[in-house]
Amino acid sequence: MILFRKFRVLILMVFLVACTMHIMIDLLPKLEKRAAGPDTGNGGCQCAHIPSEEVGSWGKQRIRSAVEPGWPDKHTLRILQDFSNEPNSNLTSHSLEKITAIGERLEAFKRMKQFAGAADNQKTLIGDASGGKTVSVPVVSRLAALFEHPLYKTDLPTITDDDTLFNVNTDIRFYPKAAGNQEWHNEANAEDDEYPPTGDVTADSYPNWLRFHIGINRYELYSRHNSVLDALLKDLVTQRITSVAMKSGGTQLKLIMTFQNYGQALFKPMKQTREQETPPDFFYFSDFERHNAEIAAFHLDRILDFRRVPPVAGRLVNMTREIRDVTRDKKLWRTFFISPANNVCFYGECSYYCSTEHALCGRPDQIQGSLAAFLPDLALAKRKTWRNPWRRSYHKRKKAEWEVDPDYCDEVKQTPPYDRGSRLLDIMDMTIFDFLMGNMDRHHYETFEKFGNDTFIIHLDNGRGFGKHSHDELSILVPLSQCCRVRRSTHLRLQLLAKEEYQLSHLMEESLVRDRLHPVLIQPHLEAMDRRLRLVLQVLAVCVEKEVLSSI
Repeated sequence: MILFRKFRVLILMVFLVACTMHIMIDLLPKLEKRAAGPDTGNGGCQCAHIPSEEVGSWGKQRIRSAVEPGWPDKHTLRILQDFSNEPNSNLTSHSLEKITAIGERLEAFKRMKQFAGAADNQKTLIGDASGGKTVSVPVVSRLAALFEHPLYKTDLPTITDDDTLFNVNTDIRFYPKAAGNQEWHNEANAEDDEYPPTGDVTADSYPNWLRFHIGINRYELYSRHNSVLDALLKDLVTQRITSVAMKSGGTQLKLIMTFQNYGQALFKPMKQTREQETPPDFFYFSDFERHNAEIAAFHLDRILDFRRVPPVAGRLVNMTREIRDVTRDKKLWRTFFISPANNVCFYGECSYYCSTEHALCGRPDQIQGSLAAFLPDLALAKRKTWRNPWRRSYHKRKKAEWEVDPDYCDEVKQTPPYDRGSRLLDIMDMTIFDFLMGNMDRHHYETFEKFGNDTFIIHLDNGRGFGKHSHDELSILVPLSQCCRVRRSTHLRLQLLAKEEYQLSHLMEESLVRDRLHPVLIQPHLEAMDRRLRLVLQVLAVCVEKEVLSSI
Protein backbone atom coordinates (compact mmCIF):
# COMPACT_ATOMS: atom_id res chain seq x y z
CA MET A 1 0.00 0.00 0.00
CA ILE A 2 2.83 2.40 0.90
CA LEU A 3 4.57 1.52 -2.38
CA PHE A 4 1.39 2.28 -4.33
CA ARG A 5 1.10 5.71 -2.65
CA LYS A 6 4.74 6.53 -3.46
CA PHE A 7 4.11 5.57 -7.09
CA ARG A 8 1.10 7.94 -7.30
CA VAL A 9 3.16 10.79 -5.82
CA LEU A 10 5.89 10.12 -8.39
CA ILE A 11 3.39 10.22 -11.27
CA LEU A 12 1.95 13.50 -9.96
CA MET A 13 5.41 15.07 -9.70
CA VAL A 14 6.28 14.03 -13.30
CA PHE A 15 3.01 15.55 -14.47
CA LEU A 16 3.71 18.83 -12.65
CA VAL A 17 7.24 19.02 -14.09
CA ALA A 18 5.90 18.44 -17.61
CA CYS A 19 3.28 21.18 -17.18
CA THR A 20 5.92 23.58 -15.88
CA MET A 21 8.18 22.89 -18.88
CA HIS A 22 5.32 23.50 -21.33
CA ILE A 23 4.49 26.80 -19.64
CA MET A 24 8.12 27.91 -19.78
CA ILE A 25 8.39 26.99 -23.47
CA ASP A 26 5.27 29.04 -24.26
CA LEU A 27 6.46 32.06 -22.28
CA LEU A 28 10.07 32.05 -23.50
CA PRO A 29 9.46 33.71 -26.94
CA LYS A 30 7.33 36.43 -25.38
CA LEU A 31 9.94 37.10 -22.71
CA GLU A 32 12.65 37.33 -25.39
CA LYS A 33 10.61 39.84 -27.43
CA ARG A 34 9.84 41.88 -24.33
CA ALA A 35 13.52 41.89 -23.40
CA ALA A 36 14.39 43.04 -26.94
CA GLY A 37 12.27 46.16 -26.44
CA PRO A 38 10.96 48.61 -29.07
CA ASP A 39 14.27 48.83 -30.90
CA THR A 40 13.64 45.55 -32.69
CA GLY A 41 11.32 47.24 -35.18
CA ASN A 42 7.98 45.92 -34.01
CA GLY A 43 7.77 47.74 -30.70
CA GLY A 44 7.24 44.48 -28.81
CA CYS A 45 3.65 44.29 -30.04
CA GLN A 46 2.05 40.93 -29.29
CA CYS A 47 -1.12 41.68 -31.29
CA ALA A 48 -2.49 38.76 -33.30
CA HIS A 49 -2.99 39.54 -36.98
CA ILE A 50 -6.51 38.76 -38.13
CA PRO A 51 -7.00 38.63 -41.94
CA SER A 52 -10.20 40.63 -41.79
CA GLU A 53 -11.03 42.52 -38.64
CA GLU A 54 -14.41 43.55 -39.94
CA VAL A 55 -15.68 40.02 -40.45
CA GLY A 56 -14.60 39.10 -36.93
CA SER A 57 -16.26 42.12 -35.38
CA TRP A 58 -19.48 42.00 -37.39
CA GLY A 59 -21.32 40.22 -34.56
CA LYS A 60 -20.01 42.76 -32.02
CA GLN A 61 -21.13 45.62 -34.25
CA ARG A 62 -24.58 44.04 -34.42
CA ILE A 63 -24.84 43.94 -30.61
CA ARG A 64 -23.59 47.51 -30.17
CA SER A 65 -25.92 48.90 -32.81
CA ALA A 66 -29.04 46.90 -32.01
CA VAL A 67 -30.99 50.06 -31.34
CA GLU A 68 -29.75 51.89 -34.43
CA PRO A 69 -32.35 52.40 -37.17
CA GLY A 70 -29.92 51.24 -39.89
CA TRP A 71 -29.95 47.68 -38.54
CA PRO A 72 -33.34 45.89 -38.69
CA ASP A 73 -34.10 43.25 -36.05
CA LYS A 74 -34.68 40.50 -38.64
CA HIS A 75 -31.19 39.07 -38.43
CA THR A 76 -30.81 35.63 -36.91
CA LEU A 77 -28.16 34.21 -34.64
CA ARG A 78 -26.22 33.07 -37.73
CA ILE A 79 -25.05 36.61 -38.41
CA LEU A 80 -23.55 36.82 -34.91
CA GLN A 81 -21.23 33.88 -35.38
CA ASP A 82 -17.55 34.77 -35.30
CA PHE A 83 -14.97 32.34 -36.58
CA SER A 84 -12.47 34.89 -37.84
CA ASN A 85 -9.76 33.72 -35.43
CA GLU A 86 -9.70 30.27 -36.99
CA PRO A 87 -6.64 29.71 -39.19
CA ASN A 88 -8.65 28.76 -42.28
CA SER A 89 -11.19 31.57 -42.09
CA ASN A 90 -9.72 33.48 -45.03
CA LEU A 91 -9.21 30.61 -47.47
CA THR A 92 -12.67 30.27 -48.98
CA SER A 93 -14.94 30.89 -51.13
CA HIS A 94 -13.10 31.36 -54.42
CA SER A 95 -11.24 28.14 -53.81
CA LEU A 96 -11.31 27.44 -57.53
CA GLU A 97 -8.89 30.32 -58.07
CA LYS A 98 -5.70 28.35 -58.70
CA ILE A 99 -3.35 31.26 -58.20
CA THR A 100 -2.89 32.25 -54.58
CA ALA A 101 -2.70 35.85 -53.48
CA ILE A 102 1.01 35.58 -52.83
CA GLY A 103 1.63 33.95 -56.19
CA GLU A 104 -0.34 36.67 -57.95
CA ARG A 105 1.67 39.39 -56.27
CA LEU A 106 4.97 37.75 -57.14
CA GLU A 107 3.95 37.21 -60.74
CA ALA A 108 2.63 40.75 -61.00
CA PHE A 109 5.83 42.09 -59.52
CA LYS A 110 7.92 40.19 -62.05
CA ARG A 111 5.83 41.45 -64.94
CA MET A 112 5.79 44.99 -63.63
CA LYS A 113 9.59 44.93 -63.50
CA GLN A 114 9.58 43.76 -67.10
CA PHE A 115 7.38 46.58 -68.36
CA ALA A 116 8.02 49.35 -65.85
CA GLY A 117 10.96 50.64 -67.82
CA ALA A 118 8.76 51.25 -70.82
CA ALA A 119 5.95 52.81 -68.86
CA ASP A 120 8.13 55.17 -66.86
CA ASN A 121 11.04 55.63 -69.28
CA GLN A 122 13.35 53.84 -66.87
CA LYS A 123 16.32 51.58 -67.66
CA THR A 124 17.40 48.21 -66.33
CA LEU A 125 20.92 47.74 -64.98
CA ILE A 126 22.83 44.54 -65.73
CA GLY A 127 26.27 43.40 -64.72
CA ASP A 128 29.18 43.77 -67.16
CA ALA A 129 31.04 40.46 -67.41
CA SER A 130 34.36 42.15 -68.17
CA GLY A 131 34.71 44.47 -65.22
CA GLY A 132 31.72 44.01 -62.95
CA LYS A 133 30.32 47.39 -63.94
CA THR A 134 26.66 48.02 -64.61
CA VAL A 135 25.45 49.12 -67.99
CA SER A 136 22.06 50.58 -68.87
CA VAL A 137 19.92 48.55 -71.26
CA PRO A 138 16.62 50.09 -72.39
CA VAL A 139 13.57 47.90 -71.91
CA VAL A 140 11.66 47.58 -75.17
CA SER A 141 7.94 48.28 -74.92
CA ARG A 142 5.84 46.87 -77.73
CA LEU A 143 2.90 48.99 -76.60
CA ALA A 144 4.84 52.24 -76.71
CA ALA A 145 6.24 51.32 -80.12
CA LEU A 146 2.73 50.53 -81.37
CA PHE A 147 1.34 53.90 -80.34
CA GLU A 148 4.28 55.60 -82.08
CA HIS A 149 3.52 53.84 -85.36
CA PRO A 150 2.20 56.12 -88.15
CA LEU A 151 -1.10 54.21 -88.18
CA TYR A 152 -1.66 55.47 -84.65
CA LYS A 153 -0.67 59.04 -85.49
CA THR A 154 -3.46 59.95 -87.89
CA ASP A 155 -5.19 63.27 -87.22
CA LEU A 156 -8.87 63.79 -86.68
CA PRO A 157 -10.87 66.27 -88.77
CA THR A 158 -11.03 69.78 -87.38
CA ILE A 159 -13.31 69.72 -84.35
CA THR A 160 -15.89 72.50 -84.04
CA ASP A 161 -18.35 73.27 -81.26
CA ASP A 162 -20.89 71.04 -83.01
CA ASP A 163 -18.42 68.13 -82.80
CA THR A 164 -17.94 68.29 -79.02
CA LEU A 165 -20.42 66.76 -76.60
CA PHE A 166 -20.18 69.74 -74.26
CA ASN A 167 -19.26 73.35 -74.98
CA VAL A 168 -17.35 74.23 -71.83
CA ASN A 169 -17.11 77.74 -70.49
CA THR A 170 -13.66 77.82 -68.90
CA ASP A 171 -14.74 80.57 -66.54
CA ILE A 172 -17.56 78.54 -65.04
CA ARG A 173 -17.42 77.25 -61.47
CA PHE A 174 -17.81 73.55 -60.81
CA TYR A 175 -20.78 72.49 -58.68
CA PRO A 176 -20.29 68.74 -58.35
CA LYS A 177 -23.68 67.96 -56.81
CA ALA A 178 -25.38 69.64 -59.74
CA ALA A 179 -23.32 67.78 -62.35
CA GLY A 180 -26.05 65.23 -62.90
CA ASN A 181 -29.46 64.05 -61.78
CA GLN A 182 -28.11 61.98 -58.92
CA GLU A 183 -28.80 61.42 -55.24
CA TRP A 184 -26.02 62.34 -52.85
CA HIS A 185 -26.28 60.15 -49.76
CA ASN A 186 -23.34 61.41 -47.71
CA GLU A 187 -24.03 65.12 -47.46
CA ALA A 188 -23.72 65.02 -43.68
CA ASN A 189 -20.27 63.46 -43.70
CA ALA A 190 -17.58 65.88 -42.64
CA GLU A 191 -15.02 64.00 -44.74
CA ASP A 192 -16.77 65.15 -47.90
CA ASP A 193 -15.63 68.69 -47.20
CA GLU A 194 -12.43 67.76 -48.97
CA TYR A 195 -14.37 68.45 -52.17
CA PRO A 196 -16.28 71.66 -51.46
CA PRO A 197 -19.00 72.49 -54.00
CA THR A 198 -17.98 76.13 -54.15
CA GLY A 199 -14.83 78.04 -54.90
CA ASP A 200 -12.87 79.27 -57.86
CA VAL A 201 -12.63 75.98 -59.71
CA THR A 202 -12.01 76.20 -63.46
CA ALA A 203 -12.34 73.49 -66.11
CA ASP A 204 -8.64 72.63 -65.86
CA SER A 205 -9.06 71.58 -62.24
CA TYR A 206 -12.28 69.60 -62.65
CA PRO A 207 -12.25 66.04 -61.28
CA ASN A 208 -10.96 63.49 -63.78
CA TRP A 209 -14.36 61.95 -64.49
CA LEU A 210 -15.72 65.34 -65.56
CA ARG A 211 -12.65 66.10 -67.68
CA PHE A 212 -13.24 62.75 -69.38
CA HIS A 213 -16.83 63.75 -70.11
CA ILE A 214 -15.99 67.12 -71.62
CA GLY A 215 -13.33 65.49 -73.83
CA ILE A 216 -15.87 63.35 -75.71
CA ASN A 217 -16.39 64.40 -79.32
CA ARG A 218 -18.02 63.15 -82.50
CA TYR A 219 -15.13 60.83 -83.36
CA GLU A 220 -13.92 59.33 -80.08
CA LEU A 221 -14.63 58.83 -76.38
CA TYR A 222 -11.08 59.91 -75.55
CA SER A 223 -7.98 60.91 -77.47
CA ARG A 224 -5.03 58.57 -77.97
CA HIS A 225 -2.66 60.32 -75.57
CA ASN A 226 -5.15 61.84 -73.15
CA SER A 227 -3.42 62.22 -69.76
CA VAL A 228 -6.83 62.27 -68.05
CA LEU A 229 -7.37 58.61 -68.93
CA ASP A 230 -4.63 57.22 -66.68
CA ALA A 231 -5.68 59.56 -63.88
CA LEU A 232 -9.29 58.39 -64.22
CA LEU A 233 -8.25 54.73 -64.12
CA LYS A 234 -6.35 55.47 -60.93
CA ASP A 235 -9.41 57.18 -59.45
CA LEU A 236 -11.53 54.11 -60.14
CA VAL A 237 -9.15 52.07 -57.99
CA THR A 238 -8.32 54.52 -55.20
CA GLN A 239 -11.26 56.89 -54.70
CA ARG A 240 -13.26 56.31 -51.52
CA ILE A 241 -16.68 54.78 -52.17
CA THR A 242 -19.38 56.86 -50.50
CA SER A 243 -22.58 55.12 -51.63
CA VAL A 244 -23.69 51.95 -53.41
CA ALA A 245 -26.98 51.03 -55.07
CA MET A 246 -28.19 48.25 -57.33
CA LYS A 247 -28.57 49.08 -61.01
CA SER A 248 -32.10 48.52 -62.22
CA GLY A 249 -32.69 46.27 -65.22
CA GLY A 250 -30.38 43.67 -66.64
CA THR A 251 -30.25 39.94 -66.11
CA GLN A 252 -27.43 39.91 -63.54
CA LEU A 253 -26.46 41.94 -60.51
CA LYS A 254 -24.57 45.19 -61.10
CA LEU A 255 -23.89 47.96 -58.62
CA ILE A 256 -23.65 51.72 -59.06
CA MET A 257 -20.84 53.11 -56.94
CA THR A 258 -20.41 56.79 -56.15
CA PHE A 259 -17.01 58.12 -55.14
CA GLN A 260 -15.80 60.87 -52.86
CA ASN A 261 -15.22 63.19 -55.84
CA TYR A 262 -18.84 62.62 -56.98
CA GLY A 263 -17.84 60.42 -59.89
CA GLN A 264 -19.73 57.20 -60.53
CA ALA A 265 -18.88 53.78 -61.94
CA LEU A 266 -20.63 50.51 -62.71
CA PHE A 267 -19.34 47.63 -60.60
CA LYS A 268 -19.51 44.06 -61.89
CA PRO A 269 -18.40 41.59 -59.20
CA MET A 270 -16.40 38.46 -59.81
CA LYS A 271 -18.58 35.42 -60.51
CA GLN A 272 -16.13 33.00 -62.11
CA THR A 273 -12.43 32.35 -61.96
CA ARG A 274 -10.23 33.07 -64.97
CA GLU A 275 -9.71 29.36 -65.64
CA GLN A 276 -13.40 28.49 -65.82
CA GLU A 277 -14.54 28.12 -69.41
CA THR A 278 -18.16 28.43 -70.43
CA PRO A 279 -19.53 24.88 -70.83
CA PRO A 280 -20.10 24.00 -74.51
CA ASP A 281 -23.79 23.28 -73.90
CA PHE A 282 -24.48 26.74 -72.45
CA PHE A 283 -26.45 29.21 -74.54
CA TYR A 284 -24.76 32.58 -74.94
CA PHE A 285 -27.61 34.32 -73.12
CA SER A 286 -27.39 32.07 -70.04
CA ASP A 287 -23.70 32.52 -69.32
CA PHE A 288 -22.29 34.52 -66.42
CA GLU A 289 -20.90 37.97 -67.07
CA ARG A 290 -17.20 38.18 -66.32
CA HIS A 291 -15.59 41.11 -64.57
CA ASN A 292 -12.22 40.44 -66.18
CA ALA A 293 -13.85 40.50 -69.62
CA GLU A 294 -14.93 44.11 -69.03
CA ILE A 295 -11.37 45.05 -68.10
CA ALA A 296 -9.77 43.22 -71.02
CA ALA A 297 -12.32 44.64 -73.47
CA PHE A 298 -11.28 48.19 -72.60
CA HIS A 299 -7.61 47.40 -73.22
CA LEU A 300 -8.36 45.54 -76.46
CA ASP A 301 -10.50 48.42 -77.74
CA ARG A 302 -7.66 50.84 -77.02
CA ILE A 303 -5.06 48.67 -78.78
CA LEU A 304 -7.32 48.40 -81.83
CA ASP A 305 -7.48 52.22 -81.73
CA PHE A 306 -11.28 52.28 -81.69
CA ARG A 307 -11.48 54.07 -78.33
CA ARG A 308 -15.20 53.36 -77.97
CA VAL A 309 -15.23 51.55 -74.61
CA PRO A 310 -15.50 53.70 -71.45
CA PRO A 311 -12.48 53.37 -69.13
CA VAL A 312 -12.56 50.23 -66.97
CA ALA A 313 -10.29 49.23 -64.10
CA GLY A 314 -10.19 46.26 -61.75
CA ARG A 315 -10.56 46.82 -58.04
CA LEU A 316 -10.48 44.71 -54.88
CA VAL A 317 -13.48 45.84 -52.84
CA ASN A 318 -14.13 45.30 -49.15
CA MET A 319 -17.72 44.06 -49.13
CA THR A 320 -18.29 45.06 -45.52
CA ARG A 321 -16.79 48.52 -45.40
CA GLU A 322 -17.25 49.61 -49.04
CA ILE A 323 -20.63 48.08 -49.90
CA ARG A 324 -22.70 46.98 -46.89
CA ASP A 325 -21.81 49.86 -44.60
CA VAL A 326 -22.33 52.63 -47.18
CA THR A 327 -25.41 51.43 -49.03
CA ARG A 328 -28.85 52.82 -48.36
CA ASP A 329 -30.43 50.36 -50.72
CA LYS A 330 -32.42 48.27 -48.24
CA LYS A 331 -33.08 45.55 -50.80
CA LEU A 332 -29.36 45.11 -51.31
CA TRP A 333 -28.55 45.37 -47.61
CA ARG A 334 -31.00 42.62 -46.65
CA THR A 335 -29.24 40.11 -48.93
CA PHE A 336 -25.96 40.16 -46.97
CA PHE A 337 -25.16 37.12 -44.86
CA ILE A 338 -22.27 35.12 -43.43
CA SER A 339 -21.73 31.80 -45.19
CA PRO A 340 -20.99 28.55 -43.33
CA ALA A 341 -17.36 29.04 -44.44
CA ASN A 342 -17.37 32.38 -42.57
CA ASN A 343 -17.24 34.51 -45.72
CA VAL A 344 -19.28 37.67 -46.25
CA CYS A 345 -21.80 37.10 -49.06
CA PHE A 346 -24.64 38.93 -50.79
CA TYR A 347 -26.82 38.29 -53.82
CA GLY A 348 -28.95 41.38 -54.47
CA GLU A 349 -31.95 41.42 -56.78
CA CYS A 350 -31.97 40.85 -60.56
CA SER A 351 -33.70 38.78 -63.24
CA TYR A 352 -31.32 35.82 -63.02
CA TYR A 353 -28.62 34.48 -60.71
CA CYS A 354 -29.68 36.55 -57.68
CA SER A 355 -30.28 33.99 -54.95
CA THR A 356 -28.43 32.31 -52.10
CA GLU A 357 -27.43 29.58 -54.58
CA HIS A 358 -25.68 32.21 -56.72
CA ALA A 359 -24.43 34.43 -53.90
CA LEU A 360 -21.29 36.50 -54.35
CA CYS A 361 -18.90 35.67 -51.55
CA GLY A 362 -15.68 37.33 -50.50
CA ARG A 363 -12.44 35.87 -49.23
CA PRO A 364 -13.42 36.43 -46.45
CA ASP A 365 -14.87 39.87 -47.27
CA GLN A 366 -12.69 40.96 -50.22
CA ILE A 367 -14.14 40.57 -53.71
CA GLN A 368 -12.75 41.40 -57.13
CA GLY A 369 -14.74 43.41 -59.62
CA SER A 370 -14.58 45.71 -62.61
CA LEU A 371 -15.40 49.39 -62.37
CA ALA A 372 -16.49 51.07 -65.59
CA ALA A 373 -16.56 54.87 -65.59
CA PHE A 374 -20.02 56.31 -66.15
CA LEU A 375 -20.80 58.18 -69.34
CA PRO A 376 -22.42 61.63 -68.93
CA ASP A 377 -25.85 61.65 -67.35
CA LEU A 378 -28.67 61.13 -69.84
CA ALA A 379 -30.22 64.41 -68.74
CA LEU A 380 -27.09 66.20 -70.02
CA ALA A 381 -26.15 64.03 -73.02
CA LYS A 382 -28.93 61.88 -74.43
CA ARG A 383 -28.00 58.61 -76.08
CA LYS A 384 -29.90 56.69 -78.72
CA THR A 385 -30.17 52.91 -78.55
CA TRP A 386 -30.00 50.94 -81.81
CA ARG A 387 -30.84 47.33 -82.46
CA ASN A 388 -27.86 45.46 -83.87
CA PRO A 389 -28.85 44.29 -87.39
CA TRP A 390 -26.95 41.05 -86.73
CA ARG A 391 -28.61 40.51 -83.39
CA ARG A 392 -29.13 36.88 -82.41
CA SER A 393 -32.57 35.38 -81.88
CA TYR A 394 -32.08 34.74 -78.14
CA HIS A 395 -34.19 31.63 -78.60
CA LYS A 396 -33.21 28.02 -78.04
CA ARG A 397 -34.62 26.81 -81.36
CA LYS A 398 -35.20 29.75 -83.69
CA LYS A 399 -32.49 31.33 -85.82
CA ALA A 400 -32.14 34.98 -86.73
CA GLU A 401 -32.77 36.11 -90.32
CA TRP A 402 -29.09 36.77 -91.03
CA GLU A 403 -28.29 33.15 -90.11
CA VAL A 404 -30.46 31.75 -92.92
CA ASP A 405 -30.32 34.50 -95.58
CA PRO A 406 -26.95 34.78 -97.39
CA ASP A 407 -28.05 38.08 -98.99
CA TYR A 408 -29.03 39.66 -95.70
CA CYS A 409 -26.27 42.30 -95.90
CA ASP A 410 -27.71 43.69 -99.14
CA GLU A 411 -30.93 44.44 -97.28
CA VAL A 412 -29.04 46.12 -94.46
CA LYS A 413 -27.13 48.32 -96.91
CA GLN A 414 -30.44 49.73 -98.18
CA THR A 415 -31.77 50.50 -94.70
CA PRO A 416 -31.00 53.79 -92.86
CA PRO A 417 -28.64 54.58 -91.23
CA TYR A 418 -26.55 51.89 -92.95
CA ASP A 419 -27.25 53.20 -96.45
CA ARG A 420 -24.91 56.18 -96.01
CA GLY A 421 -22.03 57.40 -93.88
CA SER A 422 -19.77 55.17 -91.83
CA ARG A 423 -22.29 53.35 -89.64
CA LEU A 424 -21.92 50.03 -91.47
CA LEU A 425 -18.13 50.28 -91.15
CA ASP A 426 -18.58 50.83 -87.42
CA ILE A 427 -20.62 47.61 -87.27
CA MET A 428 -17.74 45.80 -88.98
CA ASP A 429 -15.31 47.21 -86.41
CA MET A 430 -17.58 46.01 -83.63
CA THR A 431 -17.84 42.59 -85.29
CA ILE A 432 -14.05 42.19 -85.31
CA PHE A 433 -13.87 43.44 -81.73
CA ASP A 434 -16.47 40.90 -80.57
CA PHE A 435 -14.90 38.01 -82.46
CA LEU A 436 -11.50 38.59 -80.88
CA MET A 437 -13.20 38.39 -77.46
CA GLY A 438 -15.61 35.61 -78.36
CA ASN A 439 -18.59 37.80 -77.41
CA MET A 440 -21.90 36.59 -78.90
CA ASP A 441 -24.11 38.90 -76.83
CA ARG A 442 -24.16 42.12 -78.88
CA HIS A 443 -27.88 42.80 -79.16
CA HIS A 444 -27.85 46.62 -79.05
CA TYR A 445 -25.45 49.52 -79.28
CA GLU A 446 -25.68 53.22 -78.47
CA THR A 447 -24.70 56.59 -79.95
CA PHE A 448 -24.79 60.14 -78.63
CA GLU A 449 -27.96 61.78 -79.89
CA LYS A 450 -26.32 65.17 -80.39
CA PHE A 451 -24.13 63.89 -83.23
CA GLY A 452 -26.96 62.25 -85.18
CA ASN A 453 -25.94 59.35 -87.44
CA ASP A 454 -22.46 60.72 -88.20
CA THR A 455 -20.63 59.48 -85.14
CA PHE A 456 -19.04 56.38 -83.62
CA ILE A 457 -20.95 53.64 -81.81
CA ILE A 458 -20.22 52.95 -78.14
CA HIS A 459 -19.03 49.46 -77.23
CA LEU A 460 -20.88 48.92 -73.94
CA ASP A 461 -21.51 45.77 -71.91
CA ASN A 462 -18.69 43.38 -72.81
CA GLY A 463 -19.04 41.02 -69.85
CA ARG A 464 -19.78 37.92 -71.91
CA GLY A 465 -16.48 38.03 -73.72
CA PHE A 466 -13.49 35.77 -73.00
CA GLY A 467 -15.71 32.88 -71.90
CA LYS A 468 -14.09 30.30 -74.18
CA HIS A 469 -10.50 30.07 -75.35
CA SER A 470 -10.67 26.60 -76.90
CA HIS A 471 -13.45 27.48 -79.36
CA ASP A 472 -13.72 30.19 -82.01
CA GLU A 473 -17.33 31.17 -82.72
CA LEU A 474 -17.15 31.81 -86.48
CA SER A 475 -20.79 32.91 -86.64
CA ILE A 476 -19.72 36.21 -85.07
CA LEU A 477 -17.81 36.96 -88.29
CA VAL A 478 -20.87 36.53 -90.54
CA PRO A 479 -21.42 40.31 -90.95
CA LEU A 480 -17.84 40.68 -92.20
CA SER A 481 -18.01 37.72 -94.57
CA GLN A 482 -21.44 38.74 -95.91
CA CYS A 483 -20.68 42.42 -96.47
CA CYS A 484 -16.92 42.32 -97.21
CA ARG A 485 -16.59 45.90 -96.03
CA VAL A 486 -14.01 47.29 -93.62
CA ARG A 487 -12.16 50.50 -92.96
CA ARG A 488 -8.76 50.62 -94.62
CA SER A 489 -7.23 51.88 -91.38
CA THR A 490 -8.77 48.96 -89.46
CA HIS A 491 -7.46 46.46 -92.00
CA LEU A 492 -3.95 47.91 -91.86
CA ARG A 493 -3.91 47.89 -88.05
CA LEU A 494 -5.05 44.26 -87.96
CA GLN A 495 -2.20 43.33 -90.28
CA LEU A 496 0.18 45.27 -88.03
CA LEU A 497 -1.05 43.50 -84.89
CA ALA A 498 -0.44 40.12 -86.54
CA LYS A 499 3.26 40.85 -87.06
CA GLU A 500 5.74 39.19 -84.74
CA GLU A 501 7.31 42.43 -83.56
CA TYR A 502 3.95 43.56 -82.17
CA GLN A 503 1.64 40.53 -81.79
CA LEU A 504 -1.73 41.21 -80.23
CA SER A 505 -1.31 38.78 -77.32
CA HIS A 506 1.94 40.42 -76.19
CA LEU A 507 0.42 43.89 -76.46
CA MET A 508 -2.58 42.83 -74.39
CA GLU A 509 -0.36 41.21 -71.78
CA GLU A 510 1.75 44.34 -71.46
CA SER A 511 -1.29 46.59 -71.25
CA LEU A 512 -3.13 44.42 -68.72
CA VAL A 513 -0.15 44.10 -66.39
CA ARG A 514 -0.89 47.63 -65.22
CA ASP A 515 -4.31 46.68 -63.88
CA ARG A 516 -4.68 46.12 -60.15
CA LEU A 517 -6.22 42.65 -60.69
CA HIS A 518 -3.39 41.33 -62.84
CA PRO A 519 -3.36 38.69 -64.27
CA VAL A 520 -6.62 39.69 -65.94
CA LEU A 521 -6.50 36.98 -68.62
CA ILE A 522 -4.86 33.58 -68.55
CA GLN A 523 -2.42 32.64 -71.30
CA PRO A 524 -4.88 30.50 -73.36
CA HIS A 525 -7.15 33.55 -73.79
CA LEU A 526 -4.21 35.65 -74.97
CA GLU A 527 -3.18 32.99 -77.47
CA ALA A 528 -6.79 32.66 -78.66
CA MET A 529 -6.77 36.33 -79.70
CA ASP A 530 -3.76 35.74 -81.97
CA ARG A 531 -5.51 32.75 -83.53
CA ARG A 532 -8.74 34.68 -84.05
CA LEU A 533 -6.89 37.63 -85.54
CA ARG A 534 -5.48 35.32 -88.21
CA LEU A 535 -9.01 34.09 -88.93
CA VAL A 536 -10.24 37.66 -89.40
CA LEU A 537 -7.43 38.35 -91.85
CA GLN A 538 -8.29 35.15 -93.71
CA VAL A 539 -11.89 36.30 -94.16
CA LEU A 540 -10.69 39.66 -95.47
CA ALA A 541 -8.22 37.89 -97.77
CA VAL A 542 -11.09 35.92 -99.31
CA CYS A 543 -12.95 39.19 -99.92
CA VAL A 544 -9.83 40.62 -101.60
CA GLU A 545 -9.52 37.58 -103.88
CA LYS A 546 -13.15 38.00 -104.93
CA GLU A 547 -12.43 41.71 -105.51
CA VAL A 548 -15.43 42.65 -103.42
CA LEU A 549 -13.63 44.15 -100.40
CA SER A 550 -14.67 47.76 -99.89
CA SER A 551 -12.40 49.95 -97.77
CA ILE A 552 -12.59 53.59 -96.79
